[in-house]
Amino acid sequence: MEYLIVIAALAAVALIVGGITLLRPRRTRPRPPVERPTERTGGATAVDEAEAPTVEAPPTEVPAPRPTIEIEKPPPGAGRLVRLRARLARSQNTFGKTLLGLLSRDTLDEDAWEEIEDTLITADMGAAVARQVTDDLRTRVQVLGTRSPEDVRGLLKDELVKQIGPDLDRSLRTEGHGDRPAVLMVVGVNGTGKTTTCGKLGRVLVGDGNTVVLGAADTFRAAAADQLETWGTRVGAQVVRRDEGADPASVAFDAVKQGIESKVNVVIIDTAGRLHTKTGLMDELGKVKRVVEKQATVDEVLLVLDATTGQNGMQQARVFAEVVNVTGVVLTKLDGTAKGGIVVQVQRELGVPVKLVGLGEGPDDLAPFEPEAFVDAILGD
Repeated sequence: MEYLIVIAALAAVALIVGGITLLRPRRTRPRPPVERPTERTGGATAVDEAEAPTVEAPPTEVPAPRPTIEIEKPPPGAGRLVRLRARLARSQNTFGKTLLGLLSRDTLDEDAWEEIEDTLITADMGAAVARQVTDDLRTRVQVLGTRSPEDVRGLLKDELVKQIGPDLDRSLRTEGHGDRPAVLMVVGVNGTGKTTTCGKLGRVLVGDGNTVVLGAADTFRAAAADQLETWGTRVGAQVVRRDEGADPASVAFDAVKQGIESKVNVVIIDTAGRLHTKTGLMDELGKVKRVVEKQATVDEVLLVLDATTGQNGMQQARVFAEVVNVTGVVLTKLDGTAKGGIVVQVQRELGVPVKLVGLGEGPDDLAPFEPEAFVDAILGD
């Protein structure tokens, strides 16, 4: 009996121990460490290099090459007016043909001579000059007597050339002074083509073998400096400019200084287009000239006039002549509705010669003025 009790006790103990074992969490066998890609010798990746994805580096930005600016070689100034003769003839053809037709009449009575005088006046020659030309022509016709078309053309050409002034010095003073360049100031009101004239004049001088600095002293008009820089870039001329609103006299001074340091032949200074009614601005123009003269001589003061403005242009010319010592005139837009007689009137009023004429919008349409070529173009063949 006692034996059975012991067996039952042992069985109970075994059941208790087995239950506890089942209830305890099962231990897992630790796994071997997994080799990571970066743990290989030499730091190489675990993935086979042949199978590794190729990562492309971002492309390096290469700056675009700067455009090469081709420097133009302008034609020389000599003979330009002859080359532009056809353009000038088209604009002045009526004037010349009318005069030749009147003088070729068999009989020239008082009405005919009055018509000749009126034709000269409408050509912007001015009443006093027109009367003088008419009187001189009448005297020569009376002496000549019978007149062939060739005779009429010859005497009319002689008279017009005489009035224009073939003996006037129309050369531009572009010779430097030792180590100082020649300085040309260009003045005139807005709308006359002043800045364009500066650029074209630079081309004329470069075409004649000179080196040039362009001074953008028109600081009141935003586009003036940009426009001048475009002209300079085309022919390889240096351009001195400052911010809009800068002191014009300071810019002019720096342009001349640059010209001296660079040893160029000519400095061209573009000034602001000033209304002749604004005394203060006109005084400032005088200041620009005085400041420039502290380091170089101003060899030319060229007044740009729009040939189509007639008497208004003459009024502007007189005021500018009072402020600065104008040495020459540039007549622009002479290929438009302008009349050839304006050349004579301007010279009579100012006492200075027309040195350059503008005959179009092309870069090489600024030409040295030649009286005989001009009259030939007016009268035709």
